[in-house]
Amino acid sequence: MGLLEDLQWRGIIYQQTDEEGIKEVLDKEKISLYCGVDPTADSMHIGHLLPYLTLRRFQQEGHRPIVLVGGATGLIGDPSGKKEERKLQTLEAVDHNVRGIKKQLEHIFDFEGENGAIMVNNYDWNGTMDLVTFLRDYGKFIGVNYMLAKDTIASRLETGISFTEFTYTILQAIDFFHLYKNHNCRMQIGGSDQWGNITTGLELIRKMSPDTEKAFGLTIPLVTKADGTKFGKIEGGSIWLDPEKTSPYEFYQFWINTADADVIKYLKYFTFLSREEIEELEKAVEEEPHLRKAQKTLAEEMTRLIHGEDALEQAMKITQALFSGEVKNLTADEIKQGFKDVPSFDFKGNEEIALVDLLVEAKISPSKRQAREDIQNGAIYINGERNTDVQYILSMNDRIEEQFTIIRRGKKKYFLIRY
Repeated sequence: MGLLEDLQWRGIIYQQTDEEGIKEVLDKEKISLYCGVDPTADSMHIGHLLPYLTLRRFQQEGHRPIVLVGGATGLIGDPSGKKEERKLQTLEAVDHNVRGIKKQLEHIFDFEGENGAIMVNNYDWNGTMDLVTFLRDYGKFIGVNYMLAKDTIASRLETGISFTEFTYTILQAIDFFHLYKNHNCRMQIGGSDQWGNITTGLELIRKMSPDTEKAFGLTIPLVTKADGTKFGKIEGGSIWLDPEKTSPYEFYQFWINTADADVIKYLKYFTFLSREEIEELEKAVEEEPHLRKAQKTLAEEMTRLIHGEDALEQAMKITQALFSGEVKNLTADEIKQGFKDVPSFDFKGNEEIALVDLLVEAKISPSKRQAREDIQNGAIYINGERNTDVQYILSMNDRIEEQFTIIRRGKKKYFLIRY
């Protein structure tokens, strides 16, 4: 399949400014194209991934990706999808966020070779522009009526929109024009909420460079879940790409818990597996859903892509240990990831303690009588091994790397003792 045909099959294309024109230019030449992100946090989350992974698909076909981090637009705030004004960030906060996001983008793209990616920060051209230049050189070309017709602006007229956010679309248009003039960038891609900003960029290019080659825009659909809940969210919040915010194990678990109704769509969207491989997994979902082959493949592909092979192996090791109950071979770091959300108890001091007393103090068993019954009935496991000794004393030998003891009561109720 050709690139556009593959994107259509994957369901990645939402809107195109000129379908025939895009097909024609991609058929005859290799182009530069860009996608941007505003640094509203020091990490991207998985909701940012699809446009950038789509950009990477273009790179794999020989096109040059331009990866833009919005150091200037991040200081303003995009009104797209927002019902009220964003809280303005300080320059220091934006700079900090830019550094974090750049690291993640460097992991996704290849910056070497003939079509190596280029990374840019729009603060380099927008951040130092004076007001008169902005109004005379750019504002003159974008009509107020044209801007009022944009959904992102029109939807905010009743609740209110500041002049700051009102002009955001012009700033993003300047980005497209700047990249068009300086890097021969012929296309911008983005989420479906960026359609208005992308077309404003095309309008600026058309008016400021009427006799040059045509530019294009392409948007990608909003990622949704079949049950109507928001994609990329768990009870604790967003699924971040930063391993300090969302551990590789949690990241892996998010993907492996994908519903059957969503998994093939996500394989098409987010992985670089071939059509044949995905169709084979689709057959497995229909015929052997209990094996969860598609979910395991999705989790492996995404964790490897974002966190690397070592982190994937660690996530799989933690998953297997929790499934089997064989937790004694986990490292302290793996325990921190895998047992992040289980009930925990901080044990003070280095002295030994009777198992019965620990079960009560840590609120694993409600009373000493119940604790003894739990031990005698074989319901208590220490670091994965059943313990039926009512007189058992926990010592330093029961501490993993002198930091943790894992107690399990029954089949699945884990508790973490921290030292």
